[in-house]
Amino acid sequence: MRRYLTFVVVGMLVASCAVGQAQVLKIAFDAADLRTLDPHYAAATMDRAVVDMVFNGLVRYKPGDITVFEPDLAESWEMSADGLVWTFYLRSGVRVHPFAGAPDGYELTSEDVVFSLTKAADANRSAYSGEYVGMEFEAAGPYAVRITLDRALPASLFLPKVADYAGGFIIPKRAYEALADRFATNPVGTGPFRFARYVPTQKVELVRHDQYFRGVPRLAGVEVWYMPDVTARLSALSTGEIDIIEGVREQAWVDVVKRIPNLAVDVFGPGETEVLHLNMTKDPISSLLVRQAIAYTIDRSEVVTAIGADVAEPLCGVVPPYLAGGLTCEEVAAVGLLYKQDLALARALLAAAGYPTGFEISANITERASYRKPFENIQAQLARVGIVLKITVVDHSSFHTLIRQDVNPLVHYEAWRPSADAFLTRFYHSDSIVVTGAKPDTNFSHSKSVDVLIEMARYELDPARQAAMWKQAQLTLLHEVASYPLYVLKFVFARSATVNYGYELKSTLALYPQINELTTK
Repeated sequence: MRRYLTFVVVGMLVASCAVGQAQVLKIAFDAADLRTLDPHYAAATMDRAVVDMVFNGLVRYKPGDITVFEPDLAESWEMSADGLVWTFYLRSGVRVHPFAGAPDGYELTSEDVVFSLTKAADANRSAYSGEYVGMEFEAAGPYAVRITLDRALPASLFLPKVADYAGGFIIPKRAYEALADRFATNPVGTGPFRFARYVPTQKVELVRHDQYFRGVPRLAGVEVWYMPDVTARLSALSTGEIDIIEGVREQAWVDVVKRIPNLAVDVFGPGETEVLHLNMTKDPISSLLVRQAIAYTIDRSEVVTAIGADVAEPLCGVVPPYLAGGLTCEEVAAVGLLYKQDLALARALLAAAGYPTGFEISANITERASYRKPFENIQAQLARVGIVLKITVVDHSSFHTLIRQDVNPLVHYEAWRPSADAFLTRFYHSDSIVVTGAKPDTNFSHSKSVDVLIEMARYELDPARQAAMWKQAQLTLLHEVASYPLYVLKFVFARSATVNYGYELKSTLALYPQINELTTK
C-alpha cells in the first residue's frame, strides 16, 4: 500500500510539472524585432503588448472593455471641488519586480509614482510629455499622490493620462535609475509578468510575478515572438508551436482561419479610424464644390464590403461613436450630412466648379495593404465622375514623411486616438496643420474652423455639454468636407481554442488581446 501511494505521489508530481511547463503561453507578432520596452516610448503593437504585461497604471481600463475605468495601483481617488487637484490613494504591499539592485524587489510607494509621472512629462525622457503640460506631481504621504492642474479637466480627459496606457504606466524609480540605458530592453514594473530574457530578432521571455497584488498569475510565463511572415505565424499556430498570433485585417484571411479546426479568430475594437483627408489649400480640392463632389462620389459601404464586414464597420464622423462625443451614422444622416452616393449630383457639382469633364490629381500611398487597398478602391470610384487619381506606391516610412511635407492633395490615414479631444486636436486644430502649424502634427486638411469648439470642450466639466461641443465640431467639418470618414478597421488575432483570456474581449487600448493573471491555456 505504501509503495502504491509512493507511485501515485510521484505520478502526480510528474503530471504537475508537465502542466506547469505547458502553461507558458506563446504569442507571435507581425514584427521583426522590438523597438523599446520603456512604456513611455512604446507605441508599436509588439512593444505595447509586452509593457502591458509588465507595468500598471494608477487606474486601468477594464480588461476587454475600454469604456470602464477600474482601480489599479491606486485603490481609490478623489477630485477637489474646483477640479484642480486629484489625489490618488495607493494600495499598500504592491511589489516591484526583482532586479539587479533589489533581488527581492521592493514595495512601490508614492515616490515611485511621482518619479514616473515626472518622467512621463519630460520631453527628454518620454514621447507622451505633451499629455502632462500644466501638471504638478507630489507625494502626500507614502501611499498618496497629489496631482495639481493649472486648469481643470473632466474625468473623461484626465483619467486616461494616469491609466495603463502610454505615459500612464508607472515605472519604479530605483529600477529605472539602477538600469539606466538598459531599461529599454530590461523593463521592471509591478505587473502580472516580469521580464526574464530578450533574444534580439526572436523573442522576449516573461515569467509570472508570484507577488502580484491581484494574485499569482495562472500562466507560468509568456513568450512574445517576432515573426513578420504571416504564413509562418499561421503555420506555427496550426501546429501548436504558438498559441496566439497577430492576424491580417482582411476578410479573406479571417474566413480562411475560421475553417481551420481548433482555432478561433478574435476581431475586436476599438480598431483604427480610416479617413480620407482633403487638403483644402490645394487646387482643385480647395473648392468646396469639388470637395462636395468627391463626397457624393464615394460610397463608404463599397469600401467596407471590399475590406470585409467582420473587420470593418462604417464610420460617418471623425470620432468613432463608442467614444464620448462620437457621431453615429444615424446622427449624421439626421442632419443631412451623410453624403449618400449620388453620381449625377457629383458631376453637376464638378461642372459648377469649372470641371465638367473632371480633372487629374496625384497622390502617394504606402505599400501597406490596410492603406493601399481602400485608396485604390477610392481611385476606382472617383474615376466614375472623371476624377483621375494617379497613385504612387512608396514604402511606409516615406509615405509618412511625404504626407507631413504636405505633398498629397488627398491623404488616406488610419489612426487610433483615446478621446474625441485627441482626434479633433491632432487632425483638425490649426496648431496641428502639417508644416505651417504652431505644432505641426496630422492636420492634413488645413482645417481652421473648429479651434474654438475644441478648446472650449477640452475644459468643459459637464459631460453632456462637452460631448455636444465635440459633435458640433464634427458637423462643422462635415459641412466643409475637410475629410471623408470611411470605416473603423478592427484588430484581428487568431488563437488556439484552448486559450482563455479570462475575460470577455470587446475592446482594448493595448492593441492585442491582453494577457493577464487570469489567462489560461
